[in-house]
Amino acid sequence: MPTVAKIKIYDIPKLRKQLDTLYDNSSQKEIAKWALKLANHILDQYAPLYKTDKTVLKGYSINESWQKGITIKMYDLRQAGFSIHRLAKAQESKIICMALRVVGQAVGTAHMKEHGMVASDYAIKCCNTAHTNNKDKVEQERLWQINELRKICNETDKRGL
Repeated sequence: MPTVAKIKIYDIPKLRKQLDTLYDNSSQKEIAKWALKLANHILDQYAPLYKTDKTVLKGYSINESWQKGITIKMYDLRQAGFSIHRLAKAQESKIICMALRVVGQAVGTAHMKEHGMVASDYAIKCCNTAHTNNKDKVEQERLWQINELRKICNETDKRGL
């Protein structure tokens, strides 16, 4: 079933629908892996100083442990996500705030797959903020998201997982 954007964004509906279909056919672990990759991609572009932030790294670590099948406490995962969102809220820069929202949602994919599409939409919001409603930038970002998720799904298929 198609997801609905939970935030207001300037988007390319055809590409979002394509991503949504791929997302719907992906496992939660594939989405978690993809979402962390998306978070790093967005931090690289819009908030590189936060790539080494201890709050961000803790969230990544808990999510990655879950992906490896290590038992984690969902409470700890959710608290890590909440900490990232508090960090986002404290930002004066709207673009850094949005980038950290991507990270917080990405970390949350270990709790609920649905956080993946929200992270994806926040990434588009970053594009909208940095490049005011620039269709080319939005298209470039959506295509990157689609291609990266395809790569992850293809890796899983090749390994027979």
